[in-house]
Amino acid sequence: NGPRVCAQLYTDNSPYYDQCCGGKVLVVNPNEDAPYLPKEWAASVSSLVVGTRCELTVWSRAGKKGSSRKFTA
Repeated sequence: NGPRVCAQLYTDNSPYYDQCCGGKVLVVNPNEDAPYLPKEWAASVSSLVVGTRCELTVWSRAGKKGSSRKFTA
């Protein structure tokens, strides 16, 4: 209910399913292109969730440089 979200990135992770995604949340909307994460998010993402019919591509370096990896639901 509400606007569609394609992915959510979290600062905290846990091996326990009910605690797997915690801490601060960064929401990624459909068709959003963000070559740079907000400064406070640099090297702090530890878990993520990707919605159905969405794909999230991340890079190892800022500005879409370095190696990349794609995540789907």
